[in-house]
Amino acid sequence: MDEEGYAGDLNGLRPVKGVQIGDHMSIDELVSGLRSSAFGAGRLAKAVDIFTAMQTEETTKFMGVAGALVPAGMRTLLAELIRDRYVDVVVTTGANLVHDILEALGEHHYLIESTNTDAHGDRDDVWLRKRGIDRIYDVFVHDEAFARLEEFLHGVFEHMSGRRYSIREFLTAIGENLSDPGSILRSAVERDVPVFCPAIADSMIGLHAWLYKQMGSLEVDAFDDMKELIELFSVAPRAGALILGGGVPKNFIFQAALIAPRPAGKEGLDYALQITTSTPEDGSLSGATLEEAKSWGKISEHAKTVTLYGDATIALPLIVAAVRERLNKATR
Repeated sequence: MDEEGYAGDLNGLRPVKGVQIGDHMSIDELVSGLRSSAFGAGRLAKAVDIFTAMQTEETTKFMGVAGALVPAGMRTLLAELIRDRYVDVVVTTGANLVHDILEALGEHHYLIESTNTDAHGDRDDVWLRKRGIDRIYDVFVHDEAFARLEEFLHGVFEHMSGRRYSIREFLTAIGENLSDPGSILRSAVERDVPVFCPAIADSMIGLHAWLYKQMGSLEVDAFDDMKELIELFSVAPRAGALILGGGVPKNFIFQAALIAPRPAGKEGLDYALQITTSTPEDGSLSGATLEEAKSWGKISEHAKTVTLYGDATIALPLIVAAVRERLNKATR
């Protein structure tokens, strides 16, 4: 191909440019400088642009939370997103809510220091077990914390007899009994943000609910939430999703987007941002691409989307900090 023909094929394409790091550069300036970068850097910049658009356009914002984000230290940030209405609806795993409640009750998660290792440098989990310590990667929590959780939950359940609850209503009742302003569930109650947990039985909350039902009255309908979630999609002028990880929360959001009646000409999500460490090759939902979701009608063909491959505990704080800074600039 001659030079003229080659140049013609490149019309409209953006060259890759390296980011320049300046003195006193802000987070938003750094992220904006990554727009002409490739790989994860470029995707990070696009993620910030999409999440900003979700805030500035009239959009109902759904957040899916999977993985051990609360034990990892993301609890305060997730609660902040709720309190400041960066998200309007939360769908999460039961485990994250369990660990949120533990913190709200005054318990803590602790970092495992490098001294707690065996001769091969691995953490000795048998040693931890004998001392009543439960490990989550490089974090641990004491068994006693779960005894306190059981006491708290049974105290809440004692005042819930006499009616049937959806899972969302069930979680609201728990949140109403928490006072910690840094709690996800308490923040959701105060800001009237619904929290859904479709796999609640797969958690200590579900386990203690079942145990309580062996001696007391507690009625929770696992299917009632679907109507409420679908209605939230149906009345949304635009719908956007922030997916942290994937799993059940991702599917619960996406299946509602699939069947919810939308305004004329609309189908599925208008925005979708996913942060995941999974890849598509094993067929898992957490690794499934957002483009694949378009084949189902879960995401609009014209939607703004990006999948950022990486650890959400690294990417999410950067995204939120950049978006907050950008929005604050816009309102000055």
